[in-house]
Amino acid sequence: MAETAVLFALGEVFQFLKEETNLLRGVHRDFSDIKDELESIQVFLKDADIRAADEADINDGIRTWVKQLREASFRIEDVIDEYLRLIHRANPHGRGSLVNKVTSRIKTLIPHHKIASEIQDIKLSIRGIKERSQRYNFQISHEQGSSSQRNRSGETENGRWRDPRLSSLFIEETEVVGIEGPKEELSGWLLEGISERKVISVVGMGGIGKTTLAKLIFDSQKVTTNFDCRACITVSQSYTVRGLLINMMEQFCRGTEDPLPLMLHKMDDQSLIIQVRQYLQHKRYLVFFDDVWQEDFSDQVEFAMPNNNKGSRIIITTRMMHVAEFFKKSFLTHIHNLQLLPPNKAWELFCKKVFRFEPGGHCPPELEAVSKEIVLKCKQLPLAIVAIGGLLSTKSKTMIEWQNVSENMRLELGRNAHLTNLTKILSLSYDSLPYYLKPCILYFGIYPEDYSINHRRLTRQWIAEGFVKSDERRTLEQVAEEYLSELIHRSLIQVSNVGFEGKVKTCQVHDLLREVIIRKMKNLSFCHFVHEGESVAVGISRRLSIASHSNNVLMRANNSHFRAIHVFGKGGLLEPFIGKLCSQSRILKVLDIQGTSLNYIPNNFGNLFHLRYLNLRNTKVKVLPKSIGELQNLETLDLRDTSVHEMPSEINKLTKLRHLLAFHNNYDAKYSLLGFTTGVLVKKGIKNLTSLQNLYYVEVDHGGVDLIQEMKMLRQLRRLGLRHVRREHGEAISAAVEEMQHLESLNITAIAEDEIIDLNFASTPPKLRRLHLKAKLDTLPEWIPKLEYLVEIKLALSKLKDDPMQSLKNLPNLLKLSVWDDAYDGEILHFQNGGFQKLKELILSYLNRPNSILIEKGALISLEYIRLEKILQLKEVPSGIKHLDKLKIFELSDMPDKFVNSIEPDKGHSYWIIKHVPLVFFRRWVGPKFYDYEIHTIKSSSKES
Repeated sequence: MAETAVLFALGEVFQFLKEETNLLRGVHRDFSDIKDELESIQVFLKDADIRAADEADINDGIRTWVKQLREASFRIEDVIDEYLRLIHRANPHGRGSLVNKVTSRIKTLIPHHKIASEIQDIKLSIRGIKERSQRYNFQISHEQGSSSQRNRSGETENGRWRDPRLSSLFIEETEVVGIEGPKEELSGWLLEGISERKVISVVGMGGIGKTTLAKLIFDSQKVTTNFDCRACITVSQSYTVRGLLINMMEQFCRGTEDPLPLMLHKMDDQSLIIQVRQYLQHKRYLVFFDDVWQEDFSDQVEFAMPNNNKGSRIIITTRMMHVAEFFKKSFLTHIHNLQLLPPNKAWELFCKKVFRFEPGGHCPPELEAVSKEIVLKCKQLPLAIVAIGGLLSTKSKTMIEWQNVSENMRLELGRNAHLTNLTKILSLSYDSLPYYLKPCILYFGIYPEDYSINHRRLTRQWIAEGFVKSDERRTLEQVAEEYLSELIHRSLIQVSNVGFEGKVKTCQVHDLLREVIIRKMKNLSFCHFVHEGESVAVGISRRLSIASHSNNVLMRANNSHFRAIHVFGKGGLLEPFIGKLCSQSRILKVLDIQGTSLNYIPNNFGNLFHLRYLNLRNTKVKVLPKSIGELQNLETLDLRDTSVHEMPSEINKLTKLRHLLAFHNNYDAKYSLLGFTTGVLVKKGIKNLTSLQNLYYVEVDHGGVDLIQEMKMLRQLRRLGLRHVRREHGEAISAAVEEMQHLESLNITAIAEDEIIDLNFASTPPKLRRLHLKAKLDTLPEWIPKLEYLVEIKLALSKLKDDPMQSLKNLPNLLKLSVWDDAYDGEILHFQNGGFQKLKELILSYLNRPNSILIEKGALISLEYIRLEKILQLKEVPSGIKHLDKLKIFELSDMPDKFVNSIEPDKGHSYWIIKHVPLVFFRRWVGPKFYDYEIHTIKSSSKES
């Protein structure tokens, strides 16, 4: 990953020279020289990286050269950061200092901190690296040089097959399990339906069985007899369209025994396309393009594939969803997203591979426990099961041998010949990434195994590290979301949890891909991963991830060269570690200690000048030191579920702050709307934080109208949460929100249950998507039904006399509706025919007056989830639920016994209403804490429930 390191270093130098216009003349010249040298090296870095990563290439000199270049790039980043830090120290407030005064102070600081000599040393180092590059005959990256071709070809110089994907084309159907459903679906798409030309795409991560599945269908007798000619072509990454078309024609003619067109290999591109089209024009053809990587591959082959209305079909396999979706532009397309094996099929495949020569093909009883442990570690990935199974089939069938394999699978992945193909296939997806996505996927290795990562936490860390580059049209956050989507579409990331909008909430990587990532992290000095007892003195590794820590491990750490530190778990005393960090570190940009036992932040915390991301969520921190105001580059401050209740006034100096997230949820008590969540107090001067995009929750009774009026200046806000709101604040809030043209989420909570909040917007917030309004209302504000982009609304404490369903039913994009805590003071909630056409989630909770819920046929037609919670007057199940065909979950919580008994399968007279719902369950609070519930499943389509 020298290419990535150099490009990041170049970006830093460009930005540095652009912004620091008052640099000393000599320093400016030195950095310009470094920039020029890096640019001259950059043109052949792609080839250098490929050759350094090629395990068959025994030239250690290339690996050393790449390592030296990477380390030089790190030094460039570090010296720039140190220079900027010293400028800040010389002129901390940027007020009234003349340029020559600043530079004269820098002249005395630079020699003292050895920056000048470091810059000179870097120059010499880069020059020497450039000179040594000539002996390795690197190829220019835009050319397909011999080394790149050698690395990607199917055969090595000594004639041994190297392409690890080749075997997937020759697997017998008897060796495969778990494909019955996908095989039937794909066969149907191939053989049935309209006569128009059609594309069938199989998408999934490497090793999941795309090629195996597609080839078995391609070769099946009922498919072969339905087509006049067929061709199976492996595309990979080093293809030429010309080569594909020639290969295709050769296979067609071989299968049909037609003569091969004369001069085929000498035709120009246009003539070749015409020849293929003419040959296929009157045939029902089937073409299988295996392992497609290029997004616009569809455009490249479209004109050779005539739409002759004879039921012709094209199959493609790809790891990248956008490749499959690109075909939709020109072809009728079906996409099958291939999933991991179910646990029972994973076990069946394992036994078929390992015990096929055993009596009955069964696992011996004494090996069953350890075998299931091994299968579990394969995480349902077919190629992993086959590879590990192949290894075990060569071992003696003893507990000791198999236990040894189970305990050392991580080591075996790196050294065992049986597993080489597995790691190569998983590595292909990483190797094919553009340079800007490689550090993003490596970041998943920082998190512990099986850790489900919040997508915003992850993308904000990418931004803080400088991985995300602005395109001037969108925010960094929007670009980072696009990066994440691209990694998902490349089948590298598994989505763990999706919100009601269908957007990613949490994600992770497959455990075996994570092992590949960890190996690359170590080789690239990207991160050092510390387990209990491991040393943390590891050269120039850029990041530190401490998954299990003791006081010993923490205090041995040399923190000066880390750009990011992540600590997981609650062991060890963190306070001395953080104190040492503040004394040593000069370049730290990310500090994530979420969920640790940290009690306080040291007073010298402001020394971490370059810190951009600070996550203290769910720690025991109560107070922020005043030195927090020295963190001039801080972008994210996450204080959620800490005991911090008051922001020091110095926080208002942080003009680059984009996300201020601060509240505490009281899970140790029973639910109370106004007492459950506490916000923070902020001081006068918040108007200076003009970069803020997220601010929640602020208790505005402390600063009152003056504080709210300052918020008019926060025009970049996307999310705003205000608590302890009084009646007299309504006008000021309305005026402030009208200035926030980018606002997407607004959360307003009154200070008391009987406090009436009147929000009269002269114009509705144009981009508002989420509205939580928890306050008494005289009437439902007229502007709410006009919010055409609204996807979620929560009303609580409103005590509305008129049924709000009548006003809200026509909101065009509403997906989630919550009515809580006496939001409605009437007896009947009425969902009329045609209302809430897109609504997916409905929550009715803590309502004292309603005794009837009417759901007409034609209402709530998209509803997937209902929760009814503590509606004590409701004795009968809404009969209209029987019309909700898409309902998947019906959840009841603290509902009257009569209500619950009425839907019991055996004795409930209303069971018929909900019997079509796949999952129905009941929760009863048993106290004393918020989450102390017992759960009883009433109906479930899953045996596991």
